[in-house]
Amino acid sequence: MFKLISNTRETLKNDLLSGLTVALALVPEAVAFSFVAGVDPLVGLYAAFMVGLVTSIFGGRPGMISGATGALAVVMVSLVADHGVEYLFATVVLMGIIQMLAGVFKLGKFVRLIPHSVMLGFVNGLAIIIFLAQLSQFKFTDATGVSHWLHTNDLLIMLGLVFLTMLIIHFLPKLTKAIPSSLAAILTVTGIVHLMGIDTRTVIDMASVGGGLPSLHIPNVPFNMETLQIIFPYSCILAAIGLIESLMTLQLVDEVTETRGSTNRECLGQGLANILTGFFGGMGGCAMIGQSMINVNSGGRGRASGISAALFLLFFIVIGSKFIELIPLAALVGVMFMVVIGTFEWSSFRVLGKIPKSDAFVIVLVSTVTIFTDLAIAVFCGVIVSALVFAWKKSERIKAEIYTDENGGKHYQLNGPLFFGSVQSFQSLFNPKEDPKNIYLDFENSRVCDFSSIEVINNIVEKYSRLDKEVYITNLSPDCASVINKAGHISKAKRI
Repeated sequence: MFKLISNTRETLKNDLLSGLTVALALVPEAVAFSFVAGVDPLVGLYAAFMVGLVTSIFGGRPGMISGATGALAVVMVSLVADHGVEYLFATVVLMGIIQMLAGVFKLGKFVRLIPHSVMLGFVNGLAIIIFLAQLSQFKFTDATGVSHWLHTNDLLIMLGLVFLTMLIIHFLPKLTKAIPSSLAAILTVTGIVHLMGIDTRTVIDMASVGGGLPSLHIPNVPFNMETLQIIFPYSCILAAIGLIESLMTLQLVDEVTETRGSTNRECLGQGLANILTGFFGGMGGCAMIGQSMINVNSGGRGRASGISAALFLLFFIVIGSKFIELIPLAALVGVMFMVVIGTFEWSSFRVLGKIPKSDAFVIVLVSTVTIFTDLAIAVFCGVIVSALVFAWKKSERIKAEIYTDENGGKHYQLNGPLFFGSVQSFQSLFNPKEDPKNIYLDFENSRVCDFSSIEVINNIVEKYSRLDKEVYITNLSPDCASVINKAGHISKAKRI
């Protein structure tokens, strides 16, 4: 049912090696996002393990990686600062319940309503966020808590190692694909640094990643309405951001791998993962576009890649922390820079001048809002603007071919949808005072879409009725007739 292990040894080997690569890159990401949220590094690491493991088994997209993310961390920071980490754990549990309800009610399918221009803006904005997040590795904090760029020599060493990492990742696949290039780059740069005694920052300079197994922990908060009032708004926001980022990452991985995942199953998997994470002392999480692209580009396609990444990460936490702490941060930054280059849709620069101006505006809008606020707000803005543009364009398409039959009846053959955006154009088609006694509205090439369209038809009918003239509706399609039938006595026009 779950297809945990692929059918071939080659595929399983790729899954395991790509899982190891992802696990190495997950460590500094989880630690960094823990700092952003204001919690202990182990809280982020446990979240990366729990969310990654559960979604890999039960989620809707093999090969997609989930864990603690910056998009969620920036929302959590105020909750932790005001109420403490225990309220965060309770919030994550409620967040998971909301996400599972979204899966039960099959709301994942609504991701199809997100236009391609919004998807491009999302990808570009997230790539920029990933890039900006790496810049903190080129800085240090002094005794007063102020951040400064690294000194010249340290900065040059860091840049040189980052560049070497990127070169290995780019050119190694041209020589061999026996080992993921990202993993080879990390191992090579780590070996060079320690064999040559190069003085540069390593993972241990961020924080210790050592710890024990995660244990069951019931959030230590009062179970009352006051607590619910505190955590519910945060849970809703986190659930929305988590699902949007996960489902859009799922779509992106679908395109890259030319396969299809299940959006509703992903909602259920993400929800279950966050419920369990909240009860095991984790900060919650969602799909990670950067890590997912590392996995896919390293050859990870099956569920075994995500499962192995989570298990390798747990191994690093419990047993192998001393080895992971030796990895230079420059190597991991280089891996993430290559993810940025591969994630950013460079073709969007080329098409901006060729696509409709509204789509170009949406791409820029979503990218900008993603950077300065959060993903959920950016996607909502993009979808709303796209919907308004669509409604405006459709509102201009309601037209009519008008003729008079041999009996003196006037026929309006309508073309285009009749909905809230086109009612004014529809009204302007008619001239009740000059029209004959019988008027026929032909909807063969038109559609009655909503209550606004029924209301405007009624207004037209009333205008003609006051002049002792009759209005008849013809050629209604079954779905339009259904709309009018549901309106019942609200609809005043006669149908023939």
